[in-house]
Amino acid sequence: MSEMFAGWPILSIITFLPAAGAVLILLSRMSLRGEDAGYDNGVKLLTLIITIATFLVSLVAFAAFDFTSPAYQFVEYAPWAFGAAYRMGVDSLSMSLVLLTTFLTPLCILASWSIEKQVSSYMVLFLVLETLMIGVFCAQDIILFYVFFEGGLIPMFILIGVWGGERRVYAAFKFFLYTLLGSLLMLVAIVAMISITGTASIEELTAYAQSAGFDYGLQLFLWLAFFASFAVKMPMWPVHTWLPDAHVEAPTAASVVLAAILLKMGGYGFLRFSLPMFPEASHFFTPLVFALSVIAIVWASLVAFRQLDMKKLIAYSSVAHMGFVTMGIFAGTLQGIQGAIFQMLSHGVISGALFLCVGVVYDRMHTREIAFYGGLVNRMPVYAAIFMLFTMGNVGLPGTSGFPGEILTMVGTFQVNAWVAAGACLGVIFSASYALTLYRKVAFGVIENPKLDGIADLDAREWITFIPLVIATLVMGLAPSYVLDFTRSSAEAIAAAYATGAAP
Repeated sequence: MSEMFAGWPILSIITFLPAAGAVLILLSRMSLRGEDAGYDNGVKLLTLIITIATFLVSLVAFAAFDFTSPAYQFVEYAPWAFGAAYRMGVDSLSMSLVLLTTFLTPLCILASWSIEKQVSSYMVLFLVLETLMIGVFCAQDIILFYVFFEGGLIPMFILIGVWGGERRVYAAFKFFLYTLLGSLLMLVAIVAMISITGTASIEELTAYAQSAGFDYGLQLFLWLAFFASFAVKMPMWPVHTWLPDAHVEAPTAASVVLAAILLKMGGYGFLRFSLPMFPEASHFFTPLVFALSVIAIVWASLVAFRQLDMKKLIAYSSVAHMGFVTMGIFAGTLQGIQGAIFQMLSHGVISGALFLCVGVVYDRMHTREIAFYGGLVNRMPVYAAIFMLFTMGNVGLPGTSGFPGEILTMVGTFQVNAWVAAGACLGVIFSASYALTLYRKVAFGVIENPKLDGIADLDAREWITFIPLVIATLVMGLAPSYVLDFTRSSAEAIAAAYATGAAP
């Protein structure tokens, strides 16, 4: 069905429609020469309309996508500069992540309705960030990929640094420096690959790796260079320390984007570059990745249990869940890779929803301390029910989207290394411990804090924000075949490419 868009730059429309909206907001601000409450509300509404329109266009592309083919679709090409080109295209892996991005961004805008400080600048940054995130998943030129990949640091850095909490400047610089320094080695590797192959096309680089192949010693260096960037982005243990600080200080919507989308760029990078381009090196370093993954799953779960701040607990939970993703990816089996992709999509929905749940009570009480709350089910029954659903999803309860990804990654890993899968099982047990303990302390019991007597349940805007997330969590959990069938072609191609690096 993708032929119906032949000659139509639909990926460019999806990618740059938010950026066009950002330009429109900037022009309106210049012409009006100032801002007031009416203008701010108009900017919020315009931003919401633009992000919804972007989501609808991505749905059109999704409906026309041929999920049975592993080939790139909706391909666009135009010469660019320095030997690079403007190449855009998506397979089922990248299409699913594009849809996740466009689905969550309007919900982030709804969650940002309480923003009152420099509203137009905030919305412009969010729109620019959406363009850069979509571009990462659509780019088929490795230089263009790097531009989008690193460009996303800038708006997120500003969002944390300007609209964050008391330690926002520290958290913003820590986030920026960690992720930037991690990517410098990747840039060196990209230059080396282009000089050897004479092309910057990701498809052609993958084909070269599968035919002639990079020298084994060079593969090891290239793999480590890309690993340095993707491991920080995930983030993997022990380069994860920027994440809790960034989450705690970031505004709610920025935390949603950070956990739901930006972290997935690391997993996407492993699937797009590390496994298919450096299969021999990937096999060599698989024991290292397994060890780091199990440590992340177990250690981050134990640390999460001791947190006093709700956001920080969920941040460490993200580190643990990303351990399942890296474990499944480097298992190299079809089940492991499909489980990792499913886990990325599911975690995007559930972690985003959990940060929104924290944002709801923070907007009312202006604190995230777990000890401050208790008995919220007595005043906020709807909120408590929704919070319970996403907590169960975070635990991996069957029937929610958290279950299929975790079980598939463990099944896929068990085929390769039973001990690693057993270690990951401990993380499942620990995650139930800290997640249910958090919920019990916040929702159950009697209200002992008199400040909570007048706390209100979800309003209409919050209802609208959560309903799509509830539906996505249940549909993915009850009918996971919709996702698995869609991503299967890409998962099979990646698993086949990884298998070429196995020792004879």
